[in-house]
Amino acid sequence: MEQTTPVIKAYLNPYCPWSPGVRTALDRTGLPYEELDITSDRKAFAEMVAKSRQYASPCVEIDGVMLADVGGAEVEAWLRQRGLPC
Repeated sequence: MEQTTPVIKAYLNPYCPWSPGVRTALDRTGLPYEELDITSDRKAFAEMVAKSRQYASPCVEIDGVMLADVGGAEVEAWLRQRGLPC
């Protein structure tokens, strides 16, 4: 069965100490992802809040599943559990 490339959106705050870990975890996968700066993009911030139901970041959405207020290790664990590269 052929695996499709997941659609990944990373809602990041460049001033948050957890954002670099999430970025590193996603970079390691080799998968494409969209990085959204929630401090400069009000639409992205509103979208993150609507989908995650919270104001904390980072949040990562993978194929419509929102991982809210996560660090890099949590993103890697989620990907690993689903057999995706990490």
